[in-house]
Amino acid sequence: MSTSASFRIIEILTRRGETFAAAESCTGGGIVARLTDIPGSSAVVWGGIVSYSNEAKITLLDVNPELLERDGAVSSGVAKSMAWGMRVRSAADWTVAVTGIAGPGGGTAEKPVGTVWIAWCSPPGNVLTERFHFDGDRAFIRKKTEDKALEVLLLLIDRQN
Repeated sequence: MSTSASFRIIEILTRRGETFAAAESCTGGGIVARLTDIPGSSAVVWGGIVSYSNEAKITLLDVNPELLERDGAVSSGVAKSMAWGMRVRSAADWTVAVTGIAGPGGGTAEKPVGTVWIAWCSPPGNVLTERFHFDGDRAFIRKKTEDKALEVLLLLIDRQN
């Protein structure tokens, strides 16, 4: 995603007086970093939580341990729970959560390397989740995850007018 798209997100949220926060696992803070590269982003970016381990997801975002045990960290339910937990922790209007397998190891037949779940929570509290698969090395998978998270966020923010 280009800097201009990140700029557009910050511009719209600033104009509307709305805020943003992210719960990131496989991207390790990259989504928040890309938004905070934009001057003036401090007016809208609450911050983020890098919840890389399951323990961090449970402790920092209130993800149910039984959900993690049953579905695994890379799942729709966990992404949704992370997005909602970030919303509760930050009171941000918009939240994004990402969880995935960036590789090179860690994949399975059911969840190969490149499997990513992204969740977006809007001001009314609706949470949308979507599964993606990105082929490539670790850096490429992380970048594509950030790109998609921000691309869809911009679409959702634009629709919310």
